[in-house]
Amino acid sequence: MAQAKKKPAAKAKKTVAKKAVAKKAAPKKVAAKKAAPKKAKRKPNAALMKPMTPSALLAEVVGSKPVPRGQIVKSLWAYIKKNDLQDKINKRLINADEKLKKIFGGKSVVNMFEMTKHVSKHIQ
Repeated sequence: MAQAKKKPAAKAKKTVAKKAVAKKAAPKKVAAKKAAPKKAKRKPNAALMKPMTPSALLAEVVGSKPVPRGQIVKSLWAYIKKNDLQDKINKRLINADEKLKKIFGGKSVVNMFEMTKHVSKHIQ
């Protein structure tokens, strides 16, 4: 009797498995997608593109010509990398030399996010 009960259970599992395979094999209807409308290119923010004049202290590092804020930060990073002022272990820290100490308010080590805060005080 024990054997008779096992056979129907095995048949039931096979039937369920066949139904699952049949569902997977059935082709699905896919709706045709419409092409997304092309977006206009983003315009740069005029306030960020406005030329800013660096202070005398900052001009020693990035130059005295009025340039946008992004270019000032970019040239400051070029100075930092050229003089190898980034911390070796934690790249987010900047070890200031004498020129940068004046800009950073006398701090010898500054976080890169703090750097932009200090730089913003030196541009008009």
